[in-house]
Amino acid sequence: MSSFLQSFLDPKKNWLAALHMKAISNRLRRYGLRYDDLYDPYYDLDIKEALNRLPREIVDARNQRLKRAMDLSMKHEYLPEDLQKMQTPFRSYLQDMLALVKKERAEREALGALPLYQRTIP
Repeated sequence: MSSFLQSFLDPKKNWLAALHMKAISNRLRRYGLRYDDLYDPYYDLDIKEALNRLPREIVDARNQRLKRAMDLSMKHEYLPEDLQKMQTPFRSYLQDMLALVKKERAEREALGALPLYQRTIP
């Protein structure tokens, strides 16, 4: 990416990006979600593979957060204020593993090996 685009998207350098990040943070806190919870394993098989490699406790916590958010959304409610303050929406748990999976996939493609997983239509 060009340095101009990186500086434009960096919340530390651009007030509009910081404002957007704050708005996203508030929306995620209302439901008790993290930003990594929004990734869909059915959309990207790299995400599915990264979730399979994570420890079971982390995946269970993710599923619990998603269930709680769907329940709150169906009830048209938000988390209580004291729980909203405890949330950490941009604390990442998936990015490191996702980067490793993408790196391995790129390496396999560079070597000409067959992919470990392929998209199939059910």
